[in-house]
Amino acid sequence: MATTPEGTAAPAPTASEPIPPPDIEQLRAPQPLAPIRQRFQWLGHKIAATSFVTEILPGAAAKLRAYAALTRLNKPIGIWLLLWPVLWALWLSSGGKPDPHVFIVFVLGTVLTRSAGCAINDFADRNFDGHVKRTKDRPLVTGAVDPIEAIALCAGLGLIALGLALTLNQLAQLLTLVGGVLVLTYPFFKRFFPMPQAYLGIAFTWSVPMAYAAQTGAVPRPAIVMFMAGLLWTVAYDTMYAMVDREDDKKLGIRSSAILFGDADRFIIGIMQLMTLLGLWLIGHEMELGLWYGLGLAFAAMFALYEQFLIRKRKPEDCFKAFLNNNYFGMSVFIGIVLEYTFR
Repeated sequence: MATTPEGTAAPAPTASEPIPPPDIEQLRAPQPLAPIRQRFQWLGHKIAATSFVTEILPGAAAKLRAYAALTRLNKPIGIWLLLWPVLWALWLSSGGKPDPHVFIVFVLGTVLTRSAGCAINDFADRNFDGHVKRTKDRPLVTGAVDPIEAIALCAGLGLIALGLALTLNQLAQLLTLVGGVLVLTYPFFKRFFPMPQAYLGIAFTWSVPMAYAAQTGAVPRPAIVMFMAGLLWTVAYDTMYAMVDREDDKKLGIRSSAILFGDADRFIIGIMQLMTLLGLWLIGHEMELGLWYGLGLAFAAMFALYEQFLIRKRKPEDCFKAFLNNNYFGMSVFIGIVLEYTFR
């Protein structure tokens, strides 16, 4: 029993006297950052309620998506189909070691030129695309982009591409100007030219002599043969693409190789695929390329056969799959070139 200093016993606590609860405020840890956090939360709510966040930002995002659709940045297959012949030419013209500056200029230039070409193409087709099932939702048809915006976007992208080309040698610059004219005029050839895919093939494959000129300062015989091979390949895969819209194009009076070839479309596409492979083989033979390059061409041939299988019944969805499959054709040739220079 406890005692007091005087020696008397301290009274024991009785059951009737309650024990006070601990002071919660004293036990709680201090939170010096709480007022700052509350201020930030308040500021966040204020910003979220502004017209910039609720109206301007969503509008800008929608416009950017419309621009991406106009320039087909949301569908990169066209970039790859344009880029493969460029990469073939850069690697073959440099012995497998392209100049880094030239490489960057051509890759960026390909993306910019393709985007500018899509913008001017949609401008030219703005009164027709609404009547075609595949193109009825394009930005110029729906009103998401105005025609003047499409022209301005095409001009801006084209000027950037031209600025890049000005860093190359004089021959490459002259060829770039010709290529720009081809890209800008192609969309209007569908009105009167019976085979606009051939004109597109020239425009798309013009990058081959440009690449040789930028890399070597000349356009030698392999560059000319590759240009012809790339042109035939482009006409072949763009004819598959045109087969998707053949019936709509007939109603609208739009010309295409799919309409021109008629029932001979598959046969003519096959001939062009064969001549493309023959041209690429002749380049390899002249440059004394070996097994790896040959394997690349062999895989490309197998993809060409698969495309023939896809278009055998001329169903639009299968023709579109065949068109997309050409990405693997171009990739196979490029991989063969890279492996050839890596292991030779």
